[in-house]
Amino acid sequence: MIKRYDTPTQNDQDENYAAIAERLMQASESSEDRDSDVSLRPQHLDEYIGQEKAKENLKIYIGAAKLRGESLDHVLLYGPPGLGKTTLSAIIANEMGVNLRVTSGPAIEKQGDLAALLSALNEGDVLFIDEIHRLSKNIEEILYPAMEDYSLDIIIGKGPSAQSIRIPLPHFTLIGATTRAGQISTPLRDRFGIVLKLELYTFEELATIVGRSAGILGIDITDDGKNEIARRSRGTPRIANRLLKRVRDFAQVKGQGVIDKEIADAALNMLEIDELGLDNVDRRMLETIIKIYGGGPVGLETLAATIGEESITIEDVYEPYLLQIGFLSRTPRGRCVTQLAREHLGLSYRTNGKDDVDDQLRLDVDNAMVEG
Repeated sequence: MIKRYDTPTQNDQDENYAAIAERLMQASESSEDRDSDVSLRPQHLDEYIGQEKAKENLKIYIGAAKLRGESLDHVLLYGPPGLGKTTLSAIIANEMGVNLRVTSGPAIEKQGDLAALLSALNEGDVLFIDEIHRLSKNIEEILYPAMEDYSLDIIIGKGPSAQSIRIPLPHFTLIGATTRAGQISTPLRDRFGIVLKLELYTFEELATIVGRSAGILGIDITDDGKNEIARRSRGTPRIANRLLKRVRDFAQVKGQGVIDKEIADAALNMLEIDELGLDNVDRRMLETIIKIYGGGPVGLETLAATIGEESITIEDVYEPYLLQIGFLSRTPRGRCVTQLAREHLGLSYRTNGKDDVDDQLRLDVDNAMVEG
């Protein structure tokens, strides 16, 4: 059960905290949460498809916590976007039989914001912070005693008249989600008792997810249509569900309302998604490295400037899948395109002997100057 805010208590301080908590939780609610596809999210671990290792470990941790009558230890979930970190946090709250409160790192701007969120928790509640790596340092320092000692240290006033007040908190579970685990400070990361990495999904798992989502949405789909969508979903359930809805639109307008392999192939080709799930940005990035930088190596910032994308977007959204399928490699000198990618795109490196060597040396010097 997801509960966004509590009924304000009697005193003014609690009313103020409740109002701040409500604002923070509403600000963190994404369009995906408000959309009808929230019904596609599984509610229990037995319904959750994929991530078998993480799921089995969670069953043990949750079962042990319930046997002891305690709240679950704090959980850190990390991995590429769209793999189900938010869904898994809701499942944990459901399995523990407690409320889930949702916010995000960028929404918590002041220490008072965090104090409002923590003071609004009930015993055993789950607080989910998405993009937790974007918490500021002063917010993290307030979070440390809350996670370890279940207490909140607040400084009131300034200068010689400043006073420190410790407010006891109910035992709660903090679930942090991030796509960039390396940007979480070591003191914060060490305070999570459970750390789970979510991996990209296999083709079989995605096909099962597409079939389940089609059943919930009332979409007629054949096994071949289901497999075609799963094959082009880049190992990500969020992408699979999005493609399923767009192919459904195509099937209703251009077909008979049934998604088969032919309809799925035609619809995904219109979306410029090829048979391996590469979109136009993936292909532009690979073609740029091959045509302009001779296949690499090329630095991340240089590549981002060349194709007009943010370096963080390239690193978090595009690279993980390209690395997994063997189309891209990372070296100390930069990114390189592999032979597999060249064959898929039908491109090859220039083979003009010494001129190529001289050109590559010039490119290396240019890249080093830009990176420096």
